[in-house]
Amino acid sequence: MSTPAADPLGDPLDDPLARERTHLASSRSALRAMREDVESLDIKDVTANWVNAEVLARQIDERIKALADLSDTPLFFGRLTYLHAPGAEQAEGAEGEQFYIGRRHVHDGDGDPMVIDWRAPVSQPFYRASKKDPQDISLRRRFGYTGGELTAYEDEHLMDPAEAAATSKLLQQEIERPRVGPMRDIVATIQPEQDEIVRSGLGGTVCVQGGPGTGKTAVGLHRVAYLLYAHRERLARTGTLVIGPNKSFLHYIEQVLPALGELTVRQGTVDDLVAHVEVRGTDEAPAAVIKGDARMAEVLRRAVYSHVSIPTEPVMVVRGSRRWRVPAYELEAIVRELLDRDIRYGAAREALPQRIAHAVLVQMERSGEAPDDRVQDAVARNAAVKAAVKAVWPPVEPEKLVLRLLTDADFLAVHADGILDEDEQKTILWAKPVRSVKAAKWAAADAVLIDEATDIVQRTHSLGHVVLDEAQDLSPMQYRAVGRRCTTGSATVLGDLAQGTTPWATRSWDEALAHLGKSDGVIEELTAGFRVPTDVITYASRLLPHIAPGLTPVASVRENPGFFDLRETAGTAEVVAACEELLRNEGSTGLIAADARIPELAEALTAAGIGYIDPGEETTADTRLTLVPASLAKGLEYDYVVLDEPRAVVDGEPDERTGLRRLYVALTRAVSGLIVTHAAPLPPQLA
Repeated sequence: MSTPAADPLGDPLDDPLARERTHLASSRSALRAMREDVESLDIKDVTANWVNAEVLARQIDERIKALADLSDTPLFFGRLTYLHAPGAEQAEGAEGEQFYIGRRHVHDGDGDPMVIDWRAPVSQPFYRASKKDPQDISLRRRFGYTGGELTAYEDEHLMDPAEAAATSKLLQQEIERPRVGPMRDIVATIQPEQDEIVRSGLGGTVCVQGGPGTGKTAVGLHRVAYLLYAHRERLARTGTLVIGPNKSFLHYIEQVLPALGELTVRQGTVDDLVAHVEVRGTDEAPAAVIKGDARMAEVLRRAVYSHVSIPTEPVMVVRGSRRWRVPAYELEAIVRELLDRDIRYGAAREALPQRIAHAVLVQMERSGEAPDDRVQDAVARNAAVKAAVKAVWPPVEPEKLVLRLLTDADFLAVHADGILDEDEQKTILWAKPVRSVKAAKWAAADAVLIDEATDIVQRTHSLGHVVLDEAQDLSPMQYRAVGRRCTTGSATVLGDLAQGTTPWATRSWDEALAHLGKSDGVIEELTAGFRVPTDVITYASRLLPHIAPGLTPVASVRENPGFFDLRETAGTAEVVAACEELLRNEGSTGLIAADARIPELAEALTAAGIGYIDPGEETTADTRLTLVPASLAKGLEYDYVVLDEPRAVVDGEPDERTGLRRLYVALTRAVSGLIVTHAAPLPPQLA
């Protein structure tokens, strides 16, 4: 490995760093020219109408945004020198050709590549080549940057047996670089085991179990970016979606994909997916657990199809002077056949009048008439047929159905018979009657039930790929809601069983994949920790035997052990002092505390003249402290963390196991250092 210093006054021809800076400047100029070419496009004469013009204009606008040159972001971060020309399916080039690896493709005026997209096949050895498997790479070069300026490089001669393998200093520096603001991409630091997941195919579902700091969220986002590169046309038609646990988390990660040039991926929460009604109420934990149980799907299916009645009267269709009679037994056969097909309730209801009309047309043909499709459609719209359909297969409104289940004890008892016992039924029944759907104070779990009922009536639109992050906190019914959005597509499921902090938290990934409808999904485990320092993750891992005894503890690969300190305090003044101490360092600081202690700490910070922001808000040079309720800490990272009163974090949850999991999350948010302050005794599990 080598990292030569630059001589700013030296001859550029003799200074490798100067030559690389020249290539960077040329690449930026080429990217600017690519952007200007798109901006200068005139679409007046190539669009047939205003609709086409609007679509094309939007596509051009997105392309211009994707070609933005971010001044503080390296345009390329590595270089590969091949021993031989890569295969024709990868890239054309002469023996020993060099490729600069970056966030997006850049070409010069002749169309020759100056920077290769990190997702291209020719770039893959940058992440996977090693001394044992050099993959035809003679030299791998990494670049170091300060802001957007290239300041250093580091060479690895993969074919030289005399050069010992060593940890990349630049790689370590990039991993440990202080962070201010939202999450950034890890495209320059993707590790081989992460790259295998990132580049896995579109057809399969992947579930990634990863402890704190293993990069599972970044891996999931980079997989989306890779799939959009490799299957852009297909995913442009079917769509992609990233699902996070809350708005703060989504705000934290929202800049990762745009930084990689991907602007079309939607982001949202599970609550956003199922927002059929306004959620204004909350459930007690026992009720939420039952409502989130997968058994509720069968209760809802029974309730929906209970509206179907077997015909007992014939249908008489009058057309002109003729009368056509469809007997009750024939109607019954039609209804039973539709029920046996197990199609959506609404689709069957739409098919029923056509089936009845077809029965009439058969009679017409037997009598010598020659009816066509127009006649069948007219019969299907006949008043008598419409009346029969309404009586036999009436419309169902999902909101009203769920409201009746939750307020009508007899209706619930009939359809939950053999599924929920009496105590469970009483637990989910509302105590007071409700006049209407709008007057109801729906809880989050109720909205998921309505979404399930809606899908029983009418099929939910499926996307090409869905990323589900912090999945361990979902209920079975929530998994089903997500699964409906990718029935014909695939999914990337990300989570950590040890960080499950809901009463219905996932017990196993096999079970979760089954509820998702992806039982054939592959489960991968990431155990190498790149973000959390060794001393911090070692301390937090004391909780694992109590919260997730089967999981492998995260092993930090950081050379820097980080800063860790336990401090017994007498009050909030010492907590504030710890924040002031950490704010003297470069980067961001988070003060994490039990939700109930946030007002007191906010008052103490204000009294001390220390500015702070809420989770999800962007830090600035002047305000680098975030005050974080423990319930919102999941998925967030800070350079330094002060964790206030671990005992209060545990006691803030309905049971000890959930509390310890919440504490595990809070303990593992620091990238460089952690101070734990406490006046009350620490939980014994940390002893």
